[in-house]
Amino acid sequence: MLFFYNLFLWIGFLFFLPGLIYKLKNRPGYKKTYAERFGRFGSERIEELKNWQNAIWIHAVSVGESMIALSLVKELHRRYPAQKVIISTTTTTGQELVRNKKDDMTNVIYAPIDFKYAVKKAFNVLRPEMLLILETELWPNMIYEAKKRNIKLGLLNARMSDNSCKGYYRLRKFFGNLLAQFDFISTQSELDGERFSKLSYRDNVRISGNLKFDQKVPENLREVNLSDFFGGNYGKIILGASTHDGEEELIISSYAELKVTHKDLKLILIPRHAERGEKIAELIENKGFSYLRKSLLKDEPPYQTSDILLADTTGEMLQFINVADIVIMGKSLAGHDEGHNLIEPALLQKAIVCGSVLKNFRYLLEILRNSDGVATIDSDEELFGLLHKLICDDSLRESLGKNAFNTIMQNSGATDKTIDLINSLR
Repeated sequence: MLFFYNLFLWIGFLFFLPGLIYKLKNRPGYKKTYAERFGRFGSERIEELKNWQNAIWIHAVSVGESMIALSLVKELHRRYPAQKVIISTTTTTGQELVRNKKDDMTNVIYAPIDFKYAVKKAFNVLRPEMLLILETELWPNMIYEAKKRNIKLGLLNARMSDNSCKGYYRLRKFFGNLLAQFDFISTQSELDGERFSKLSYRDNVRISGNLKFDQKVPENLREVNLSDFFGGNYGKIILGASTHDGEEELIISSYAELKVTHKDLKLILIPRHAERGEKIAELIENKGFSYLRKSLLKDEPPYQTSDILLADTTGEMLQFINVADIVIMGKSLAGHDEGHNLIEPALLQKAIVCGSVLKNFRYLLEILRNSDGVATIDSDEELFGLLHKLICDDSLRESLGKNAFNTIMQNSGATDKTIDLINSLR
């Protein structure tokens, strides 16, 4: 089975190569050492990384997983200040985030694409004590190579969606053996634990809770002066966060209806992928609204005022969530149902709006619903009515935000459990 995986990996890579090049060219972030994805480390880099041999290697993916990794490392270093850590990412934005926020006992690399030669090169350079993989990054060559070298393995904050569960179960022999390589699999919820336990050929599944519940709002969160974008007279702020194709048009259409009775209402759109900014800008123009595009602005406020701010940048979402009144979380409307993480707006006590199905965040949505900490809609047609209700009812918005925050606080504690599991591997 592994032979066929490696065969299809090369075929798949050739198919996805144009998209990979496009993303590398158009997405922002740190790109200088991107060749590490292909197992290419310069001599100076190899010499530098010798100082991080026998470290704990934590593999993240993009910005979200990198934030979790950084929070975990912060607590790990609070307990064990001398522990060296390597964090790997696959995206340029995640790489830049870690480089900007890491401490002196942490280094960062690009994770190798799961080709055997690239994986072996990374292990030869790093020689880690253990490899900890976040969420669902199940790369067979990386996992088997670590096991071959007797490196301890942990899967952290693991989750399994409905679709993934069905797909993995159809290939249970392959994935059962793969999951059995881990010394422990730490899952986000009991449902995730049940799914991994059914697949793994080893009693290695533990329920630790969701590490994202332990996120904290940065104490030095930068203040955004909205008057720079909207002028001195603006009303409520609606934020479309991590939006995907189709969602921007839906949100803008609802905004147009709301503007009839709420003249001073303003909208901020933050697409999940910043490179879609040009397309969204054309959509806003076609709807007849004035707008500013953040990626094209120089740091010289105040700017010309507008109805809509298109924040097609990276790393600023939390700052804009902080000044919003209502946050619409993307990938949950306009035919999307996988969802995005609701924890950041919850931590900032914002009124959250999303679709009624979040396949990738089912447990989180369930507990927020049970505590009246989120407002959901079953169809896109309901968005205007719900937004109108929230704009008019200050107490409802406030209670949604407070309930969301309290729910997150009540479900925290996964970091301590996870570090205990990590220590059990020593």
